[in-house]
Amino acid sequence: MLNKLQYVMDMVEKRNPNEPEFLQAVEEVLESLEVVATKNPEFLDAGIFERIVEPERQIFFRVPWVDDNGKVQVNRGFRIQFNSAIGPYKGGLRFHPSVNASIIKFLGFEQIFKNALTTLPMGGGKGGCDFDPKGKSDAEVMRFCQSFMSELNRHIGQFTDVPAGDIGVGAREIGFMYGQYKKIRNESVGVLTGKGLQYGGSLARTEATGYGLCYLTEAMLNDHGSSFAGKTVVVSGSGNVAIYATQKATEMGAKVVALSDSAGYIYDENGINLDVVKDIKEVRRARIKEYVDAVPTATYTEGCAGIWNIPCDVAMPCATQNELNEEAAKTLVKNGVKAITEGANMPCTPEAVSIIQANNVLYVPGKASNAGGVAVSGLEMSQNSLRLSWTFEDVDARLKAIMEEIYANISTTAKEYGLEGDYVAGANIAGFLKVARAMLAQGVI
Repeated sequence: MLNKLQYVMDMVEKRNPNEPEFLQAVEEVLESLEVVATKNPEFLDAGIFERIVEPERQIFFRVPWVDDNGKVQVNRGFRIQFNSAIGPYKGGLRFHPSVNASIIKFLGFEQIFKNALTTLPMGGGKGGCDFDPKGKSDAEVMRFCQSFMSELNRHIGQFTDVPAGDIGVGAREIGFMYGQYKKIRNESVGVLTGKGLQYGGSLARTEATGYGLCYLTEAMLNDHGSSFAGKTVVVSGSGNVAIYATQKATEMGAKVVALSDSAGYIYDENGINLDVVKDIKEVRRARIKEYVDAVPTATYTEGCAGIWNIPCDVAMPCATQNELNEEAAKTLVKNGVKAITEGANMPCTPEAVSIIQANNVLYVPGKASNAGGVAVSGLEMSQNSLRLSWTFEDVDARLKAIMEEIYANISTTAKEYGLEGDYVAGANIAGFLKVARAMLAQGVI
């Protein structure tokens, strides 16, 4: 319930009608910050709350390109540069038909706090396009990426804004965009992260978000006298985050029994065979239902939402926003789930979060638990600046330390504000305080 900050929410709703994802993200953060507004009136006096919910810059642009049939196609591109108080804007690019201003703004807003939690000097931003890479040839994807970067290049830079990948943007897309940037700007700099190892990428970047999710989950479980060992885990999605969360959870002694894609989900009571999944998703770019052709003892069910009916100790939603609703949360609780940590951005609806917290299930929001990807992106930026390449083991160790520090920070912050065990509030408050203090120090800009 908002009190001191209701006027901020009213302002956001008035300025951003018909943007439900963005409004949802802002309200969730402001609810956590009520206690901060009471304890730190200087933030109210300086207009910090009003400023932090308004992007510093919003860039919308046309992306024309030619398909393999010679037909001109037109998409809409976005880059939301939300907050640069602690460093250059940092956040991924998403290529998906669902991309619109609301989704990019919600992601950019979340990125402010996520980046602050990593302890690295990175501001918050996000971008993307309503282009769908699925079903497109490599040549079509290349032409699209070149057109997209022809406009985006003038708004980004290694000290200004450093995009990365997200849904629909992998190594192929990053490579095409980086090549176009380099051609236009005539410079080789660390302006994009998620690059190939041959031209400035970082080892462990591919694994970072999934690994980081597991490192933080394990830290939380350890803090509560438990661990991944012997736990049954359900992971939604079957993209990069889900695959490497599955791998790391398995290495830590858990048994991951389910994965999904937008069409349906697989259940393998013996534990997911990740080699099969990688072949389907990373090599052939096919549907997860093909898993049952290689593993006949597994089952496939149409409709991805049903994955949360599978009993588990730990649930890790790694697909997309608002995928886990109130009914799914009730089912998980009924089936005895002990912990839920988010690998995707805002995958749990507000109603689901209320059910989860009311039943004392350990729960960490994505802005903390999936920060591993941007953390290693920040480490890639450091390596590019130093003209060095660290080993996989070195990067992985730094990632593990960052994720454990994030958990310790959000846990301690929640306790300091009288909200022990509320890791949503802990993440929002800890991220906000770092950015707010930097904004206060820099004046009204």
